[in-house]
Parts: sequence; structure tokens; C-alpha cells
Amino acid sequence: MRISGRVFHEVDLQMKTAKDFLDEANAVVKKINFDTALEKHNAKSAVFIDVRDSGDIAKTGTITDALKIQRGLIEFVADEATKLYNDALKKDSEIILVCGAGGQAALTGKTLIDMGYTNVSNVGAITDWERNGGPMSE
Repeated sequence: MRISGRVFHEVDLQMKTAKDFLDEANAVVKKINFDTALEKHNAKSAVFIDVRDSGDIAKTGTITDALKIQRGLIEFVADEATKLYNDALKKDSEIILVCGAGGQAALTGKTLIDMGYTNVSNVGAITDWERNGGPMSE
């Protein structure tokens, strides 16, 4: 097939859906249950990151001591070569992600894994964390 002078093969035209991206992310990003995540939080043995936007965090609060890094900025904040790099993020640190429902955390986790981070987990929804009694702050 030819479009605007460029030749496309059938495989080039198969686009991914949001479900495809989520399935790929969930296949590589570990899910961590609340009890295990809470133990790690209490021991301060992991870096927690809330990947929701600041407006959502302002409405609900977030995990106490969690970094607030929007999903759209993670590539810059996690890359040592950028001015936005956060030195709390180390490639071998244990990182536990949270979001509104679990999908953004999974997608962010896959991005971090693609960037060379080796110990990334998804605890899921902030509402589950709060409902189970996880420590919260504004």
C-alpha cells in the first residue's frame, strides 16, 4: 500500500490499542499486594511513587513519603542525563508505583523497566491503599 509516496507493509498498519499497551505492561510489571507493600513502606526499604497528576493527588492525598511524579514526566525524572533527574531514583532501587486504578502505574512501570530499572512493582489503586489502612498524607 502506498500513502503519500511512502510504501507501507501490512504489518506497519496494525496499531496498538490501549488494552495492548496495558497487557504488555502488566506482563512485565510485578503486582505487589498491600501487606507486602506496607511492610516495605514501614521499613522504608522501597521508593514509593504516585504517578497521578497533581490535581488528583490534591483531591485524595497520597501515600506518606511517596514521590509525586506524573506519568508524563517519568522518562525525564528517571533519566540521569536530564536536568529533571531525581536522584532518589536508582536503577537498582526497589520502586513501588501507585495511581488511580493501577493502569497508569503499570504503564509507568514498563517505562522504567525499559529504561533499565530492575525492581519495579505496581501496588495498584490509591483507594485500595487507603481503604486497607495504608498511611496517607496530603
